[in-house]
Amino acid sequence: MGEFKRTLVTSALPYANGPLHIGHIAGAYLPGDIFVRYSRLKGDDIVYICGTDEYGVPITISADKEGKTPQDIVDHFYPIIKNSFEKLGIKFDNFSRTTNPIHTETAQDFFLKFIEKDYLVKRESEQWFDPEKNMFLPDRYVTGTCPECGHEGAKGDQCEVCGKWYESVDLKNPISQLSGKTPILRKTTHWYMKFNEFQESLKDFIDTRKNWKNNVINYCKGWLDEGLEERAVTRDLDWGIPVPLEEAEGKKIYVWFEAVLGYISATKEWAEKKGDPSLWEKYWKSEESRLIHFIGKDNIYFHALMFPAMLMGYGGYVLEDEIPANEFLNLKGSKLSTSRDHAVWLHEYLELFPPDPLRYVLAANAPEGKDTDFSWADFQSKNNNELADILGNFIHRTVTFVHKYFDGKVPARSELNESDKKLLSEIEKSVSKTGDAFSRFKVRDAVKYMMDLARAGNKYFNENEPWVTRKNDEKRCATTLNMSLQAIKTLAVIAAPIIPFTSEKIWNILNLSETLNWKQAGVTDLKAGHELNTSEVLFAKIEDEIIEEQELKLEDR
Repeated sequence: MGEFKRTLVTSALPYANGPLHIGHIAGAYLPGDIFVRYSRLKGDDIVYICGTDEYGVPITISADKEGKTPQDIVDHFYPIIKNSFEKLGIKFDNFSRTTNPIHTETAQDFFLKFIEKDYLVKRESEQWFDPEKNMFLPDRYVTGTCPECGHEGAKGDQCEVCGKWYESVDLKNPISQLSGKTPILRKTTHWYMKFNEFQESLKDFIDTRKNWKNNVINYCKGWLDEGLEERAVTRDLDWGIPVPLEEAEGKKIYVWFEAVLGYISATKEWAEKKGDPSLWEKYWKSEESRLIHFIGKDNIYFHALMFPAMLMGYGGYVLEDEIPANEFLNLKGSKLSTSRDHAVWLHEYLELFPPDPLRYVLAANAPEGKDTDFSWADFQSKNNNELADILGNFIHRTVTFVHKYFDGKVPARSELNESDKKLLSEIEKSVSKTGDAFSRFKVRDAVKYMMDLARAGNKYFNENEPWVTRKNDEKRCATTLNMSLQAIKTLAVIAAPIIPFTSEKIWNILNLSETLNWKQAGVTDLKAGHELNTSEVLFAKIEDEIIEEQELKLEDR
């Protein structure tokens, strides 16, 4: 971690208006969890924070459609989302909610601080109003034609096609999502953040982020080159955090301003649960602390420009050290869509399959530099041909052989030949390579290096033919099995951030009492005579008919 003593990691807050799908997991959550797990294995002081975003307009739209209150919607989906994360092994130190009182206090505190520092200004402006519903329309309640690229059906605040962010009044051919009619412009009063006053500070900040991904840097520079403008931070809404001013009755703090503050409020809540309410400040207000955001590319604006400006404006907070934003995961070549039900839903997946195969496949296909694709055929192939036939097979055949011919105890190692030394070298290289990949957020590379060791182990086992040497050279046979077990021990460690449930099973098969940690990676010290537990099938083959059912389910939707 260099000069940093501690790290705070966040993943983008998911909207609590629906369950999670694999696109969410691949972009912001699995990469964050893998990095945190690696850091914890090394013994780093690291805290992982997330929670549900419960005041977004998608919540109220869902509530309107279902004839429920927004609170009903978020109360329904919060446990579903939380449970899905837990079952997939995404381990947050705290998974909070933006409807919690501590978040309201945090958001209102930031708002008042910005008033005090004159970063907020009250202005009268025109906003879309639906006469039929007799209400002002928040951004996501309006769709129309993008003023930048001409995409029809663009959302009221941002175009999904070109990525342009704009005021909803700039939309062409606007349509109210409530009535389906054309809205009218009506005057209202709102508070605006003087975002433009942070132009130079943000430019200097971005210029110092030498290790950031090109997609993040280029996106930020594009906005800065255009010039930042004032942005409204309040809206005429029924659902949201009240603006803490007497003159602002009925106004709510807009979600883009308050949602990112959920990282701070969730850390405060974590500190309270730990019994040390001031502990959160060590992670947010110390130069010895590192702040990392895991997000999808659609959230770059808010995390790389807007949030740093807010932290600068308030004062005393650390700024983002890393923002490893990922591209999108597509499904069979087209964009995942909640509204069109074109998705593989996480809670449905977990009813049918164990978590680790999905973790492995999403990590192997992580959309780090460009959009990638998920298909059930590829999922089946990676599970059967890589996890089962390479990794699982190497471990199972080695341990089973030891139980059959060496009473289930680690055989003694004799003098090493070139083949043994080559495997030792592969073990050592796998540790440095995977560690470097994990630390640089390159989960695809980490998967490759981990599986390379499993391939090397299988190749070594095959070339040394212990089923032959058992009969004519027992010392060679024993050495082969000993070395194979040493490789398996390192595999258990370097695989732990990616497939943690399987890693624990491997550790248990090896019957190791010490808590699994990174220091054990590459250490070939399994003692002769150490008793192993029996092996088990780590990855079951997935049959064609199971995959065909999933394909048909997608088509039916």
